[in-house]
Amino acid sequence: MVLPVQKPLLACPPVLSAPAERCGGEPGRKVGVLAKQYLERGLLVPDHVITRVMMMELEKRREQHWLLDGFPRTLGQAEALDRICELDLVISLNIPFETLKDRLSARWVHPGSGRVYNMDFNPPQIQGVDDLTGEPLVQREDDKPEAVAARLRKYKDAAKPVIELYKGILHSFSGTETNKIWPYVYTLLSSKIPPVRNKALKRRT
Repeated sequence: MVLPVQKPLLACPPVLSAPAERCGGEPGRKVGVLAKQYLERGLLVPDHVITRVMMMELEKRREQHWLLDGFPRTLGQAEALDRICELDLVISLNIPFETLKDRLSARWVHPGSGRVYNMDFNPPQIQGVDDLTGEPLVQREDDKPEAVAARLRKYKDAAKPVIELYKGILHSFSGTETNKIWPYVYTLLSSKIPPVRNKALKRRT
């Protein structure tokens, strides 16, 4: 996973590359629907689709600073991002393949609200049932083990040139548990963010 950062980190909420179908405006909705079709089949969204989605979102934030989670994933996306901004920092989280596959495959959602559960660390109170409505949960096609494994393999190959591109500002962390990786990430971010923002960041942990 690659996390590009424009400091100060806390100036605005993170911009996420999914769910892409939430983009506003008629052009955004059309692109988002197309992106959703790929996701539902367990495929990575093509460069030209997800790049357009992200560029439209970042255009709204030209005067802000942000953290991107999961974008860019390919060299084409990274080059498009570089054309509109200069990144301050890139974080790469190196997590074992099987750990990622197991965690992503444990995701279930409530279709009506979009609430997401993880059967390992954020399970519903009753197995297979939404906490608030009592309605059944479903597993998206792209969250099923076979689809997750295929997507991770494609991501690994596509991410190699991105890592190479950002090696001058890249910081890598390895592990399987958030509470063990986070202190090192926090220390790095603290060195890049003014002291007053450090306190705000610490309160969020």
